[in-house]
Amino acid sequence: MSVLLDITRLFKVFPTPQGSVQALQDISLQVKRGEFITVIGPSGCGKSTLLKIVAGLDTDYRGQVLLEKEKVERPSIDKGFIFQEHRLFPWLTVEKNIAADLPLTNPEVRRKVDELIALVRLNGFEKAYPRELSGGMSQRVAIARALLRNPKVLLLDEPFGALDAFTRGHLQEVLLDIWQKNQTTMILVTHDIDEAVFLANRVVIMNARPGTIRHVIPVDLPYPRKKSTVSFQQLRHKVLSEFERVEELELIDSSGI
Repeated sequence: MSVLLDITRLFKVFPTPQGSVQALQDISLQVKRGEFITVIGPSGCGKSTLLKIVAGLDTDYRGQVLLEKEKVERPSIDKGFIFQEHRLFPWLTVEKNIAADLPLTNPEVRRKVDELIALVRLNGFEKAYPRELSGGMSQRVAIARALLRNPKVLLLDEPFGALDAFTRGHLQEVLLDIWQKNQTTMILVTHDIDEAVFLANRVVIMNARPGTIRHVIPVDLPYPRKKSTVSFQQLRHKVLSEFERVEELELIDSSGI
């Protein structure tokens, strides 16, 4: 697979009244076309900041971010972004939320919207409004909307974090189904180690303060994956061990030892 996203020596500093805060330090990562990457790390390590930079939502940084060898300088339809909150328009139906500013009277838009409704398993809810949907259903609408313009990369910032365990597990399956059918490159930020291992081709583990990449762990498990298998639990333990080392280092730093 060819490299789709190339992040090289990325640094990000936030100015504050108390002085500058180094959010990201010397981040380098290559993501291949069609790859599924998950990113984990302690709160405040810069995971969401990294996604926003890749999305073109934050351009005040040092380093280089290339998407298909083109510098990322602004948001574009090439980069879909899913937030933890679904951010649907409450006055629009499911199908109109997915279409957004495109007319459903256009046959091609209509066809694409219908395909996406089926893909995210929302048949029968085309005319429903966000207030009539569960949290999980609303996130499926948000995912469909982000996929409408066939983005080269889909960026997901803890999209299932506010959902109950059952709904979260169901949406993980839905997301994998979408990824396998569309082969859309995906980068998902999560605090859930099981989720990170269940979904990814590679798990990126970040250190805190400033955010750096500690380790990248390949997940060489076939799909579909079962979390109860020995191989899954062994890999989960490997990721957890690295994550716990990050937390130990953070505790040492905060205590001044």
